[in-house]
Order: sequence, then C-alpha cells, then structure tokens
Amino acid sequence: MRIIAANEVQAALDFPALVEALRDGFRREVATPPRHRHVLEHPGEPDGTLLMMPAWQAGRHVGVKIVTVTPGNAERALPAVMGVYLLNSFRTGQPIALIDGPMLTLRRTAAASALAASYLARQDAERLLMVGTGALAPHLIQAHAAVRPICNVLIWGRTPAKAAKLAKALNRRDFRVDHTEDLEGAARGAHVISCATLSRDPLIRGDWLQPGTHLDLVGAFTPEMRESDDEVIERARVFVDTRPGALSEAGDIVQPLASGLLKEQDIAGDLFELTRGERAGRRFYNQITLFKSVGTALEDLAAAQLVVERV
Repeated sequence: MRIIAANEVQAALDFPALVEALRDGFRREVATPPRHRHVLEHPGEPDGTLLMMPAWQAGRHVGVKIVTVTPGNAERALPAVMGVYLLNSFRTGQPIALIDGPMLTLRRTAAASALAASYLARQDAERLLMVGTGALAPHLIQAHAAVRPICNVLIWGRTPAKAAKLAKALNRRDFRVDHTEDLEGAARGAHVISCATLSRDPLIRGDWLQPGTHLDLVGAFTPEMRESDDEVIERARVFVDTRPGALSEAGDIVQPLASGLLKEQDIAGDLFELTRGERAGRRFYNQITLFKSVGTALEDLAAAQLVVERV
C-alpha cells in the first residue's frame, strides 16, 4: 500500500485535470451512502467529532475518508481537522493507497466550484473576488482561473493583514492579485465572487450583484451559517452540488427554504444534472447565477482515483 503525502497530492491534482475527473465522476454511477458521524468526548475541553465518508464505483475502487475534528487542538498548536483517505480495490478489497486527507479535500472542494463555474460563469469572466483568507482561498482562486480567463483578483478578509499577505503570495505580473477592505465595491465590480468563510451572517448583499455575476458559496456549511442574504436568493438562478446535502446542511439554502422565500423546485439543478446535460447552466449573458457547495464523497473518490493514477 502506498502512502501519499500532501505535497504529492497537490502536485498530482492540477485543476484542469481534476475538474475533468470530477465532471466524469458526476456522470458515472457512484455509490455515496450517508456519512457516519460520532462524538468523541474529551474531558476538560470541547467534544471532538469522528467523520467517515464512504463511496465506491463498481469494478474500480471503494474508498473512505476518515476525519477527526478536535477543537481542543487550538491549545496544542495543532490543526483542528485531520484525516486520511483510504482507497481500496473494489474487486479484491486490497488497500491501494493511504492519501493525505486535508489536501485531497482542499483540491476537490475548489475543483467542484470550478466545475460548476464552467457551466454557470460567463465565458469572458476576468475579475474574481475571493471572500475569505483561510486554507481554501488560494485553491479556489487557482481553480476558477483554470476554467475562466481570470486575470484580476481581489481578496477580502475580516483581518486585512491576512488578505494582504495572501495577495502578495499569489500576485504575478500576468495574474494580478491584490487585497481590499471595500467588500461592497469589490463585489459590485466582480464577474465571479467566491466565498469560503465561517460567517453566521450574510456577507454578500443581493443589491451589490451586477447583471452577469456568478456567486460561488463554499463556506457556511451548517444550517445556522450564511454567506448571502435573501435578496441574493431572489435575484439568482440557484444551483447546488447535491440536493440532499444542500437541503439539509447549507444555511444559504436551508434558511430561505424555511422562510418560504425559496422552494425546492426553485433549485435549477445540481452537478449531476449539469454534467449530464439534463439541466442548462447559464441561460443568458446578464443572468445572475449562484452555486452552493457542501461537498460529497463522490468528489473525494474521483480525486483519490486521479492521485493514484498520477503518483
């Protein structure tokens, strides 16, 4: 069994190839049972969580991502989220590879947003606003630039110094990246807005969005969290990665559903329907589109399969 480290995962999963691997994965029949969640009691500190996310493709592979979330690690100068991905042969069950879980998750999450943008963002989209400065931010910037001619990026974060540091690290002569403290102004000028935050209150306002904007919502992964307001939902054509996940976990979808602002039938499509040509993506140039991502084990499996092919 091979052990594949984070740097090898990142090198193997270039975004053009990974986006196509996900596109192919959503078109195929892949089993994705509900994920398993267990509470890990830690006396004297917050409880942890054990997550297990299985998926398999008949005749090829069966895999499971095993993740621990340990809030108390903040006091130990360790990441709160750790994990691995185990990929096995479907036919024999033999373990093939143990893959770094955090990097696999970062790359496949960003690639899923780029996959959606390949159907929903304008073909001429050049200006990207990245809202959030966490671990996902640089991967989302790179992923969107892999499917659209992005050449001007602004980064906004609650801590301006972090946004400035990230912008300096990514800026190139042919790929301009800068930071901003003017979220509204940056949103009004963006062709694509990507959000990856832990916000519990809306950050992006519907009256900021110009005709033709594509909004990519990656954070706010619980029903209590939210990155967009009700006017965004009213103005946008809404898409999700998977309907079951979005309808149960995503605050940007769950809250408008609960208030009656959004109905299930108002969700225009998911990644299965987009990749299979069952639903149209962007219908016209000035349309505002929204994609809400919560993640699925299918994406982990497709990414892990590509890693073992290339490493």
